[in-house]
Order: sequence, then structure tokens, then C-alpha cells
Amino acid sequence: MVTAEIAVALPALVLVTALALWGVTAASVQLACTDGARSGARAAARGESVAAVRALVTRAVPAGASVRVHRDAQSSRVEIAVPVKAPGGARLPPLVIRADATAINEPGVGEGASEDARVRGRG
Repeated sequence: MVTAEIAVALPALVLVTALALWGVTAASVQLACTDGARSGARAAARGESVAAVRALVTRAVPAGASVRVHRDAQSSRVEIAVPVKAPGGARLPPLVIRADATAINEPGVGEGASEDARVRGRG
């Protein structure tokens, strides 16, 4: 009788554990993306080139993230989106984590280019 109860409860426990780990992974990715966006926005507001800002953000975010850097006359904005895949056997769509940050430009930092990029895997 105990064996039958364990056979029913074990798959449910595995599912709950996998979903909990997915949640922890998503929270970790959210923190990394938020930190990367903030750092990138501050660097862009200081007048760093768009390529330098993108390189800074690329080091902070997970592989596969899309990074958008936009600078106008008053502010600089960095937007990051990264998909977090569901646990192995789950047939759920990936959870897309988004983060963005805006910073007011320093005096003398003029209007610059905008750039969209996709962060490739790092080896």
C-alpha cells in the first residue's frame, strides 16, 4: 500500500521541484539582466561608445539575450530580453525575462546611435 502512494506522489514531487528550480533560475536571470541594464545605462550616460556599452552588458547577461542600446539628447536606455527555457520534460514555452534601465546623460554627451544586438554563447 505504501508503494502505491509513493508511486503517485513521486512524479508530483519531481514536477514541483522542477518548477521551483525554473522559478529560481528565472529570478537569477532577472537579477543579472537588471544589473546589466543598469550598468549599461550608466556607461552610456557617461558617454561610452555604443559598442563599449554593449560589450559591458554582454559580460553581465546570460548567453542568448537580446540587448538594445538607445541614446538620445537627454537620456540613455538599455533594454535586455532573454528567454528562460522550461525544465526538460515540460512542454511549456520559454519564459521571457525583460529588464531595462534609463539614465540621464552627463553634460556634453550628445545624441548617439542606437543598436540592437543578440548576445551569442560564450565559451
